[in-house]
Amino acid sequence: TGAAGFIGSHLCEELLRLGHTVRALDCFVPYYPAAIKERNRAAATTHPNYRFEKLDLRTDPLDRVIDGAELIFHIAAMPGLVKSWTDFGGYWSCNVLATQRLVEAIKRVAPNLKRLMYASTSSVYGKFASGDESLPTRPISPYGVTKLAGEHLCLAYAETDGLPLVILRYFSVYGPRQRPDMGYYKFIHALLTGVAIDVTGDGQQVRGNTYVSDCVDATVAAAKALPGEIFNVGGGETASVWDILNRLEAITKTKPTIRRQPARPGDQRHTFADTTKLQRHLRWQPKVGLDEGLTRQVKWQRDELRAGVPG
Repeated sequence: TGAAGFIGSHLCEELLRLGHTVRALDCFVPYYPAAIKERNRAAATTHPNYRFEKLDLRTDPLDRVIDGAELIFHIAAMPGLVKSWTDFGGYWSCNVLATQRLVEAIKRVAPNLKRLMYASTSSVYGKFASGDESLPTRPISPYGVTKLAGEHLCLAYAETDGLPLVILRYFSVYGPRQRPDMGYYKFIHALLTGVAIDVTGDGQQVRGNTYVSDCVDATVAAAKALPGEIFNVGGGETASVWDILNRLEAITKTKPTIRRQPARPGDQRHTFADTTKLQRHLRWQPKVGLDEGLTRQVKWQRDELRAGVPG
C-alpha cells in the first residue's frame, strides 16, 4: 500500500528485483501533485511482475486485491506534521480507518498471510525519541497520535485474530523521491533555485537520519521477523538543522539565505533510533552515510529541476 509514494515506490522496485510479484496499491491522495507519484512508479511499470491498482483503502472493496497475498507492506498513510493539526479527519481516515479496513480484509480472504509489515514512525515516541523500542509512546502531534492508533489497532487484531504483525518505526527517511513537503527536500530545492530557506525554531532540532535504501532493506528483512516484533529503523547518524545546512552548503557550493520562522507545534526536539534489536534479530546494518545520502538526493533534485518536474 502507498506504492507510488516516496518509500513505497522504492520498496516495490526492490521486491521486484528480489523476484517477487508485486500488487501495488495507491489512491493518490492530493497531498502533493499526482504527477510526482506517477514519476516515482515509472520504472516499476515496465516490469512484468508489477500490477498497479488505483484504490482507496478507506472506501473501495479490498477482498479481491488482498486475496492470496503472502506478504503485505502497509506503507500508505497521510504523512506530515503541520497539516495534521488542521485536517484531523483526513489523518484519522487515512491512518486509522484505512488500516482497520485492511486488516478486516486480511481476516476474510488472507488467512495464510505470512506477515503484515506496518510502517510506523518515530513520532509515536513524542518530543524526545532517542533510545530503543522500550521508550514510552507519547506523541505530541495529531499525526503521531493517528500512527500510534494504527499500531494499537493492528496489535489488537494480532492478539485476537493471530494477525502476523511486525511494526517498523521509521526515523527521518530521506533520499531521492523524498516528498516535496519534507525538510531536506525544501532545503535542497531552495539552494538549487536561489530562494530563502525557512528555519523553524532555533534550528537545534536533531534528527536521526535514514537513507531510503537502508529503510527499504530493513523493511524487506522484517518479513522474516517473528510476529509481534517492533523495530526502530534508523541510519545511525544524527544532525541538527544547522549541521544539515552546513553539509548541503558544502555539497551544492551555495551559501543559504536563512529566514527564521516560529517553532512548529508538535515538532520533535531530538530523535535517534537505537537499532540494536533490528541488527541483532535480522542482521541488518545501515550502509549509506549522511554525506553520501545527501549528495545523492542533491543530484536527484538537480536532475528533476533540469527535467522541469514540479516540486
